[in-house]
Amino acid sequence: MTRAPIDLFTPAVELAQAIRRKEVSPVEVADACLRRTDDLDPRLNAFCHRADDDVREAAAAAADAVVRAASPDELPPFLGVPLPVKDLIDVAGWPTTYGSAGAGRAPAAVSDPVVRRFTDAGFVLLGKTTTSELGAVPFTESPALGVSRNPWDPRRTPGGSSSGAGVAVAAGMAPLAHAEDGGGSIRIPASCTGLVGLKPTRGLVSGEIVFVEGLASSGVVTRTVADTAAVLDVLARHDPGAWWSPPSPRGSFAAAAANEPPAGLRIGVLTGSPLDGITVNPACVTAVESTLRALESAGHHLVDAPLPLPATEELIGAFTTIWNAGGAAIELADPERVEPHNRALRAAARSTDSWAYVEGVRRTQQLSRRIVEGFTARFDLLVTPTMACLPPLVGTLGAGADENPLAPLLNSYPMGVFTSVFNVTGQPAVSLPLHHDEATGLPVGVQLVAAPWREDLLLQVSRTLEQALPWSGRRPPAC
Repeated sequence: MTRAPIDLFTPAVELAQAIRRKEVSPVEVADACLRRTDDLDPRLNAFCHRADDDVREAAAAAADAVVRAASPDELPPFLGVPLPVKDLIDVAGWPTTYGSAGAGRAPAAVSDPVVRRFTDAGFVLLGKTTTSELGAVPFTESPALGVSRNPWDPRRTPGGSSSGAGVAVAAGMAPLAHAEDGGGSIRIPASCTGLVGLKPTRGLVSGEIVFVEGLASSGVVTRTVADTAAVLDVLARHDPGAWWSPPSPRGSFAAAAANEPPAGLRIGVLTGSPLDGITVNPACVTAVESTLRALESAGHHLVDAPLPLPATEELIGAFTTIWNAGGAAIELADPERVEPHNRALRAAARSTDSWAYVEGVRRTQQLSRRIVEGFTARFDLLVTPTMACLPPLVGTLGAGADENPLAPLLNSYPMGVFTSVFNVTGQPAVSLPLHHDEATGLPVGVQLVAAPWREDLLLQVSRTLEQALPWSGRRPPAC
């Protein structure tokens, strides 16, 4: 009997179930992903490292495990499901470039704990995806890894810094992908490419080190809320070797996501830029407005109260003190080959003495406390645009770099102005693909933010919106 072609837009949870039921082989799934990558990646540039022999070997081992298992219940939850890893963390046997020409190309000796959780859950690692250098800007147009392009319009960026992750999932090269978020790098590509992207609460998902004082976290980009919840169950585990790590959650995020949210939630709204001088695109405001109507229809209440944000210069000053020094945690073989904006950030960090750095950390923590306490007193949930703009055209974000090496970072502020605040506060936040701009056909993400450790509530409301404003049938033109 001839099997139907594998639909690589099938959600990861459903694909895992089909593998467990022996309806499809992990080898068939892996081969389908590799063929699709062969077809689309030369134009879109999602992958920076492929190890197809490793992929096929892991898929064959997963297929053998399915055959040998006495019961499907014995198998890991995502056995045989392909998942690429962002090229900012280590996978044993593969190089980690950090998106930089200054990085070495020697294979990593040990996988990051996040990667080990993925493989323990049965995922087949599909390769490594493109990122901006050191994850410093929300787009990938680099000498080291080239230009990553948006499947919805290849003239535009897919966002970043988890650029390749968003491209791979949106274009159907992978059912989901690892991503990291230090200022919006999960949520921004999710918005640009029409995906679900959740940044967990600070500390919920631990890696090898606490990076940039805990502003950054690993997660995934997916096509469904159910996939995001199920993978969070894989990643959110107590890590006794971590600098700090909470106990494992008592319940399942996947189970919580299947429940209805509490009635009558207090919904806050922020559509004006948190930073002065940035105009919000009307399409991004329209996306929020349609989301609010759906939430009101579901019985929740809009609260007319502002989020207690500090002055622009206070917030940026505290954040950048930490952000500038993020590169210190990354070992490079040749720092002189780092891109100009990162050289400028590294120079600024070196000019900051340890006393001033600690003062910056203190100010950031104080600002975080002020915002979170104000948030929880006013809202159960906050709704904002994910970005203040539509996905910019490739080549525009580097304008002015010859005169000012920090221009790429400054030019991309509209992309991260709504997301980075919640890296400072450490709150969980998700971008949902709830809107499409009629004029351009581009996806427009809406960000939902909850109180710390309330991923359960965030996922429940996200599922409600997924049902009210479904997006599953949308496909990028490049596909």
